[in-house]
Amino acid sequence: MLNFSAAQNLIAKLSSMSKEISNEADRKFAEKSIKFLVQKVKSKSSTMNDLRTAVLQETPNTGCIPISKSEWKNFLRDKDPLLNRGFGSGKDIASKKLHAHVWFCSLWRWPDVASNIELSAISPCSVMSSDDHTCVQPYHYFRVETPVLPPVMVPKAGEPLPSRDMLPPLHLEGGVPGNATFDDKAEIQVFSLPETPPPGYLSDDSEAADHDRLMLTPNSHTGSSDTEMILSTTPLNDAQPVAYCEPPFWCSISYYEMNQRVGETFHASQPSLTVDGFTDPSNSERFCLGLLSNIHRVHQIEITRRHVGKGVRLYYIGGEVYAECLSESSIFVQSPNCNKRYGWHPATVVKIPPGCNLKIFNNQEFAALLSHSVNQGFEAVYQLTRMCTIRMSFVKGWGAEYRRQTVTATPCWIELHLNGPLQWLDKVLTQMGSPRTTCSSMS
Repeated sequence: MLNFSAAQNLIAKLSSMSKEISNEADRKFAEKSIKFLVQKVKSKSSTMNDLRTAVLQETPNTGCIPISKSEWKNFLRDKDPLLNRGFGSGKDIASKKLHAHVWFCSLWRWPDVASNIELSAISPCSVMSSDDHTCVQPYHYFRVETPVLPPVMVPKAGEPLPSRDMLPPLHLEGGVPGNATFDDKAEIQVFSLPETPPPGYLSDDSEAADHDRLMLTPNSHTGSSDTEMILSTTPLNDAQPVAYCEPPFWCSISYYEMNQRVGETFHASQPSLTVDGFTDPSNSERFCLGLLSNIHRVHQIEITRRHVGKGVRLYYIGGEVYAECLSESSIFVQSPNCNKRYGWHPATVVKIPPGCNLKIFNNQEFAALLSHSVNQGFEAVYQLTRMCTIRMSFVKGWGAEYRRQTVTATPCWIELHLNGPLQWLDKVLTQMGSPRTTCSSMS
């Protein structure tokens, strides 16, 4: 066991190795967290040596440095009480603190890491599989990189498209799944799904006829897909590549109460942000619904807004969008991209209980659909705009098994527009020119 002086010297060395933190409160928290870590591992000389070696030598060649998840939560509760009420301090700092390994990786390796979704353990690290402990050796992790999307080959305007008979089939609408019960390790359970909804589930006037609901098991990163995406290899004469470009704001979020839009559109620039019901001023990491006023708000909406609480955290990591329910009430999500991955009808509404998360969009899957749709014509590409819109209601669900049949009947809901895919579609459609089908008064 280290004596007091040796422990203090190690704390000073580890603090000096931490990456720059501009916020004074977060610097103080960093010092407290390092002291907490040293106190927890100092009774084991081998673990203490591993901590010293890992940070000072920046090497993965040490044993794991495990700490208790419950003890870390207690530490957060004592040292950062505001965090437990849903308030963050510095830039993206709240989501970092929630997971010890993310916080210490941000201190000593990647100051811009935002969440646990961005990190994956290297193979020698065995502690990450434990439910009770987490390994905080920062060099036992690697960053999940954003995959580079290949450009879509698009024919110039007026270029003849291949015959539909030459194209492989593309099933955009899977059948509504039947009742099923998965084992305890399964990520999805399906309940009492009604008949397929009619078309127009994502119409421009925000009216919906959405019917299905599903339930997620807790703490599952739903969305690892084995679905084979079909990429057309049909040659196109004089086709031009249209590349994907990452916009400065990855999504735009509009807030609605019933069928009325309330407040200004929120533009998301950070890879991790929270939409909650509190009354703090919104910033780059938080869209606070509590401050938004509506002179037409009825008592039912007011009651529902009080239960939004911590709301939902959205992550944009590696070209994938995740939604994590932080509220004490469930959230309900309609994502055609997610539904396509599982072969469900595009209008399926997924119930995400508290503490659960769901992958609601994947850029690579969208790129494969876009590449195929280009060969089917302007209208097929334009239909993919529906894939880029995600709807999410708080507290109250909608669909066939609910009293509310459409999303516009729910008291509080948001609509996400994914700007990168939408801008990519716009470039592709511009390259393709006008649709073959002309509009008329009879259309």
